[in-house]
Amino acid sequence: MANALIAIEERLYAQQGVLAGDVWHEWEVDARVEETEDVATFLLRPADDTPAPDFRPGQYVSVQVELADGARQIRQYSLSRAPGSRLRSITVKRVRGQGSPDGEVSRHLHEHIRVGDLLRVSVPYGDLVLDHLDAPLLLASAGIGCTPVLAMLEHLAQEGHQGPVTVVHGDRSPADHALRTDHVRLAEKLPDAEAHFWYEVPEAGQPANRTGLVDLDGITVRPGTHAYLCGPLPFMRAVRAQLLEAGVRPADVHYEVFGPDLWLASS
Repeated sequence: MANALIAIEERLYAQQGVLAGDVWHEWEVDARVEETEDVATFLLRPADDTPAPDFRPGQYVSVQVELADGARQIRQYSLSRAPGSRLRSITVKRVRGQGSPDGEVSRHLHEHIRVGDLLRVSVPYGDLVLDHLDAPLLLASAGIGCTPVLAMLEHLAQEGHQGPVTVVHGDRSPADHALRTDHVRLAEKLPDAEAHFWYEVPEAGQPANRTGLVDLDGITVRPGTHAYLCGPLPFMRAVRAQLLEAGVRPADVHYEVFGPDLWLASS
């Protein structure tokens, strides 16, 4: 699978006119923040102090690591903060195997990467980027899929966005909701935004209609809405179906599948 993912990455960059020698660069870990028990944010800067490449909110980078057995593995991580800083931020959830091995790359990053360490990081890529800013926006995420949404929200706040924005997120519990404080804070910065969170294991006082999986019943989906989805593939399929039922045009539901989910997407 690793070689297949590398081949897919090379083809994607080639389609964008990025030369093979320009894809990968060394980045230094400037800071590390423990967000939850299983989620850490790594703040990165180019190791050679050259300007960081531009990106658009919602895009991701690929991170290549060498494991203890010498194997090189690649995983994609969304940039979790908006453009404008000299640093780039990735927020990584440790994938714990339930009856299967833990995620190799996320485990390596959590257990071994500290401030001052170097990571091999690609140029930013991805088509899930904010457009149609004159339309009502719906930003839906689940689990660690919140990371590109956080970058989008921060960008909208920085730009003084005035239009309606609906923020939807599902997670196992409030304690598992990475960057929850930022999720709330950034939504509150927008003058016409509302945020709705669902938790499978709710905290005390959680409304019954916000317990369990994301359910858009009762959420106002404005005419002309453009929706941006990020999360596990079953989540995106379920939310897309609800949006279509609510009258959103298929072409106005934006999502992206990368990494191992590329195999699931065709099933």
